[in-house]
Amino acid sequence: MSNGIFKIPTPKNEPGNTYAPGTKERATLKAELERQSNTVVEIPVIINGQNITTDKVKQVVMPHNHQHVLANYSEAGEKELRDAVEAAMAAKEAWANMAWEHRAAIFLKAADLISGPYRDVMNAATMLGQSKTAIQAEIDSAQELADFLRFGVDYANQVYQIQPDSMKNVWNRTDYRPLDGFVLAISPFNFTAIGGNLPAAPAMMGNVVVWKPASTSILANYYFMRILEEAGLPKGVINFVPSRGSQVSEIVLTDPRMSGFHFTGSTATFQTIWKTVGENIANYKSYPRLVGETGGKDFVFAHESAQADKVVAALVRGAFEYQGQKCSAASRAYIPASLWETVKDGLVEEVAKIKVGDVRDFRNFMGAVIDKPAFDSIVSYIEYAKDSEEAQIIAGGTYDDSVGYFINPTIIVTTNPNFKTMTEEIFGPVLTIYVYENEKLDETLTAVDTASMYALTGSIFAQDRQAIAYLENRLSGAAGNFYINDKPTGAMINQQPFGGSRGSGTNDKAGSVFNMIRWTTPRVIKENFAPTTDVSYPFMDEE
Repeated sequence: MSNGIFKIPTPKNEPGNTYAPGTKERATLKAELERQSNTVVEIPVIINGQNITTDKVKQVVMPHNHQHVLANYSEAGEKELRDAVEAAMAAKEAWANMAWEHRAAIFLKAADLISGPYRDVMNAATMLGQSKTAIQAEIDSAQELADFLRFGVDYANQVYQIQPDSMKNVWNRTDYRPLDGFVLAISPFNFTAIGGNLPAAPAMMGNVVVWKPASTSILANYYFMRILEEAGLPKGVINFVPSRGSQVSEIVLTDPRMSGFHFTGSTATFQTIWKTVGENIANYKSYPRLVGETGGKDFVFAHESAQADKVVAALVRGAFEYQGQKCSAASRAYIPASLWETVKDGLVEEVAKIKVGDVRDFRNFMGAVIDKPAFDSIVSYIEYAKDSEEAQIIAGGTYDDSVGYFINPTIIVTTNPNFKTMTEEIFGPVLTIYVYENEKLDETLTAVDTASMYALTGSIFAQDRQAIAYLENRLSGAAGNFYINDKPTGAMINQQPFGGSRGSGTNDKAGSVFNMIRWTTPRVIKENFAPTTDVSYPFMDEE
């Protein structure tokens, strides 16, 4: 047993590569893209460290070339899901009792593997499997994933150091135990980093996890699982079970030993899960911790003092990077009439420059949307706008799924601040703009605050400081992450902890100490060094 109180290495945000022409990283990434494009990976279910194949095999394809198969994966069924729970519970005691410095070392090593020898592997898998450009993959599967791990370890260490005061003859201390059962993690397709963090954060705090990755991000998630194993993660601590959501809800979510649920996905799914937990609440051995980040209908609001060119750049990047498939993507904007013509001309000009296509061609700004259901849903909104007398499409509005699920960046202008595409989450490259009269500032701010059920991200643009202060106050409840003179995307670990309220989730701020503490059940210990022998109290003495 070591007796040192160890200092965690001070984390720093992982620097990013540019992948500019002539750089070494561009050449090595392109080589890895070529290798993975010519490889079909066989992905098993991983339970208790064992590779398990099932009779139900599904394919991972490139969204930008949907006839190209990247991997075949086994889908877990009822038996595998039950086995995963049992494996997690069997690993629980040894994992919870492992010295903190050894748990921490696993995730610190994994971060170094991701940012070092496996950087190209993770980025290429994310590009090919999720149709991200090189820079979007770099930000996600290299920088943010490494940041989640390194800062997660640091945040866990901070939690352990939150200790109570003590008085004379008494020593009070707090023991941060893992939750009483297991944690179920269900991760989304759009960020490899989120896919990694949802099981890793609870595991750092000593919990065991059953992890269901999204079917459309399984390739990159699988590589991450292998990296955790290489970093020394013990068998059974995280169990990798690609599976159907309905079966996971039926078998894993309702297991009496489930003590935590870590989720990123749709609001409707999270609400259904919450309802299921509520219906089974008497059966659980402890009240499950439900942590979820869900949808967004994120806004950009320009004040009359805003600089038009800055607004244009923020809207184009915020709305169309990664095809608008970010919970934080700019999907509705409010532009004052005095700026509109300049902003409109800028938007039309910039969108016309955007190239859409295969992400292996680095000249493309956008790839494909993730799959056929997403494509069809997004197209339905575009067609709705085309048919409406309240809307006009000023850019894009075209699409083609013959080779890949391509939708061109689309800008809709509406005369109705509560138009369908202003209020409903689309999750695609569609931006809707409402032009407001300058004198109707307050009325329009009310529309910003009330048009959507969500409160995830939002940004304002203004040069007038008094206006900035006023807008910040008026929209205080409209976004969990609020940006001033910047796009509403791009939150960084340790800089802008991410999460929203209202219909956007529990706002537990992924990548922060607030999230990590949710995966503990603290025990307060009082030790009395000088126990009393008295039974009576002084107030009982006679006058």
